[in-house]
Amino acid sequence: MALAVLQAETRRRRWLVGLVALLFLLSRGGAVADEFVFAGFSGGDVATSGEAAITPSGLLRLTNETKEVFGHGFYPAPVRFTNATTGKPVSFSTTFVFAIEPRYPDAHGHGLAFALAPSVVVPGAVAGKNLGLFNTSDNTGKGRSEIVAVELDTALDDEFNDINDNHVGVDVNSLLSVNSTPARYFDVGTGTGTSIFTNISLISGEPLQVWIEYDGDTARLEVTLSPASEPRPATPLVSCTVNLSSAVADNTYIGFSAANGAAASSHYVLGWSFRLGGGRAQDLVLSKLPRLPPTSRSKKKAPLLPLTLFLLAVVVLLMLSAAVAALVVRHRRFAEEVEEWELEYGPHRISCKDLHRATKGFRDVIGAGGFGRVYHGVLPRSGAEVAVKKVSHDSQQGLREFVAEIASMSRLRHRNLVQLLGYCRRRGELMLVYDYMANGSLDTHLYGGGGGSQPPALSWEKRAKIVRGVAAGLLYLHEGWEQVVVHRDIKASNVLLDDDMNGKLSDFGLARLYDHGTNPQTTRVVGTLGYLAPELSKTGKATTSTDVFAFGAFLLEVACGRRPIEFNGADSPGLVDVVLEYWKSGKIKEARDPRIGKCDKCDEDDLELVLKIGLLCSHPDPWRRPSMRQVVQILEGAAPVPETLPEDLASSGRLFYRESFDEFVTMFPSTSTISTATTQPLPSQSTDEQRPVVLS
Repeated sequence: MALAVLQAETRRRRWLVGLVALLFLLSRGGAVADEFVFAGFSGGDVATSGEAAITPSGLLRLTNETKEVFGHGFYPAPVRFTNATTGKPVSFSTTFVFAIEPRYPDAHGHGLAFALAPSVVVPGAVAGKNLGLFNTSDNTGKGRSEIVAVELDTALDDEFNDINDNHVGVDVNSLLSVNSTPARYFDVGTGTGTSIFTNISLISGEPLQVWIEYDGDTARLEVTLSPASEPRPATPLVSCTVNLSSAVADNTYIGFSAANGAAASSHYVLGWSFRLGGGRAQDLVLSKLPRLPPTSRSKKKAPLLPLTLFLLAVVVLLMLSAAVAALVVRHRRFAEEVEEWELEYGPHRISCKDLHRATKGFRDVIGAGGFGRVYHGVLPRSGAEVAVKKVSHDSQQGLREFVAEIASMSRLRHRNLVQLLGYCRRRGELMLVYDYMANGSLDTHLYGGGGGSQPPALSWEKRAKIVRGVAAGLLYLHEGWEQVVVHRDIKASNVLLDDDMNGKLSDFGLARLYDHGTNPQTTRVVGTLGYLAPELSKTGKATTSTDVFAFGAFLLEVACGRRPIEFNGADSPGLVDVVLEYWKSGKIKEARDPRIGKCDKCDEDDLELVLKIGLLCSHPDPWRRPSMRQVVQILEGAAPVPETLPEDLASSGRLFYRESFDEFVTMFPSTSTISTATTQPLPSQSTDEQRPVVLS
């Protein structure tokens, strides 16, 4: 009887204590206690839902290695983040230790978030990129979800403008973060006296710690991240303004959410400390937190059987000599010539090993000519597509000057110039690395790739766009850079086309530089027959005016669809003579490529403009040619075409041009054309192929 009375009294006292606690919570508007610290979790500490569970060791495991799931772990009592008297947000501070262990190193879930939500179950939320907090109807802020989260995002979702697949962001009623930063921490350094941001991987499987501080007076929220073994960094990683009074519900639940998509990760929370109303949350002691379970990778590190170790050691010893021999052969294979004078051009050198890997052993040939072959490649580090040209350099004469000019020209930046990225030199070969142009060279679109098939006709709209782009690029070379750059080999095969058929001037292997206001010093005649200005045979000096002459031949070539000079065994007139005859007869438009009219409605006036500019640039008297600035102004309609009679162009200068050309053909045998980086198959050599001339 006495025992029964004692039990009844005990039940009554427990009921009274529970009632007092309930009245206390109700008096605070349903708010959680001022602070709590969980050094590991047990039943009742958090309310779990979805795939979340408390492990026997005290870990809060939000997800396991199951795909397309999410899990929640929220504190069971709500929190009121608005002061009932003033209506202002209430300050809070929290810190937690978490770890994310992906099932596979290259395939993992979507991450973990610390969240403020209106319910412990977040109705309607889905897994994957929505992190178990949103769904497709409210994940971009279309509705008021009353959710604020600090996401530790391990997937790149373009829909939410994610910066990468390893970042920390602050979300307010949307997965479009108001602020986000790549995951890193402010490392105080070890004896260096400097502090720098150090990158950190969220899916490393190692414990990481997060601190979140919210100031109710300023509505400022700051997030700090670091490895759990490191001290708290002094500098926050993410900082932004969030008005919790308007962003969340009156009674809000705090906790964690994580989600997996097509790939899976195990998301763990090891410990959690929270404080409401000002002041910092209590620190977590790492040694008191539960340990993570052994990972699949750590299981593979279990000790091997002694016999297996012995056999492995024998195999390693037997293969050691072969490995050393292979290293020696590889070193010789990729041995590069690096002389002392090249050290100053170090940033422009690309290792031969990288180029060999990028081109798959120099197998993908996309062009060829007398100066070597061109290969397609993908640089292993950046993933950039490149064209690699091999050029022979049997002689050391002029090589240092050539490399110096390569280094200079790699600094040229213009949308209508193919970017020269760098070079590599080894065993009598110089390899030049350029940006890759997907649509190849212009001449393959005008004449075909040498296989006999005729390419689809280029519309006049595309041709006009290309010549204007090349004109802009050439103007930049002449006037827009710190030095004057004379290209010396302007022709259709040296104009490459990108994905949008924009013309880009390429192949600066023959270019020369000199200072503005000075005269060029070179007396070496180089270029391609048909594009060589007549005065080169007398002076040997390449100038901006000789480039203009070559550009004029290029304009006529594009408009007429034929080369300036055709080597077909007959004494056929040059292209300048042909267009001049059409002009004198008042039918200059009939000189155009006959295929233009078949492919589109041609702008007749623009065609006539380009033909006349081509003839003006081809004037035999260099003083009568326009500058590239004048050419660009005429092409853009900012200046009229100069009044010139066709008879003026066909005067004594024409004879001078013919004599000069015959002198070149007689004195200097031609070689194969300079190769260009194209996407076409390797063309066969044709009888009318353009040939560069080189004269020392």
